[in-house]
Amino acid sequence: MSDTDLVLLDRPAPDVARLTLNRPDRRNALSIALRDRFSDLCDELVAEGTVKALIVAGNGSVFSAGFDLKEFAPDDAERSAVLWASADRFHQALLAFPVPTIACVGGAAMAGGFDVATMCDFRVAATTARFARPEFLWGDVLYGVLHDLVGGAVARELTLTPCDLDAQQAHAKGLVTRLVEPDELEAATLDLARSITTAPRPQLVNAKAKVLRRLALGTTETLQM
Repeated sequence: MSDTDLVLLDRPAPDVARLTLNRPDRRNALSIALRDRFSDLCDELVAEGTVKALIVAGNGSVFSAGFDLKEFAPDDAERSAVLWASADRFHQALLAFPVPTIACVGGAAMAGGFDVATMCDFRVAATTARFARPEFLWGDVLYGVLHDLVGGAVARELTLTPCDLDAQQAHAKGLVTRLVEPDELEAATLDLARSITTAPRPQLVNAKAKVLRRLALGTTETLQM
């Protein structure tokens, strides 16, 4: 598979773009090459200046299992620098996308995949979805965006204790925006995207800018917390 195939871009509705993580054989693990391709496509869509809503999906039964652990090289400083630079750019590209973003979650969103879902403005999830942070014992979570979504009490619970929620539990905690049956997931996601696109793009950009200002986006602290 070439790097350009790691993320698929399509246009499922007028003014809507969809980026699909496309490593189903690796549970859509977020490799350096995948993250860089995703960031490149976000940059292209921003430069295009016509999209009003962006959907992020995963190919196959898993939304994303998170970072590709095979790429971690703690004893290789140069390799680690490349990995974390790629991660920071990826987070910035998704968080700072200038119009509303929707995670279409049909399966497990784990670790870094959990972060991808929470970095989106909305999460439409099938009843088969799962939201988990198996890295609780050793890794970090993007706390700031999680706090903004579900409030401090729930964010602390999901950060300071093990987190493994089925779709119904995630919906009850406010993490999932819309919960639907698996065969309704794509239609429900597109329905939300189409409702967004009824507004003029400048209005959406202005409204999203307010969200980004609230997050103080662009600071190193935001990306790490």
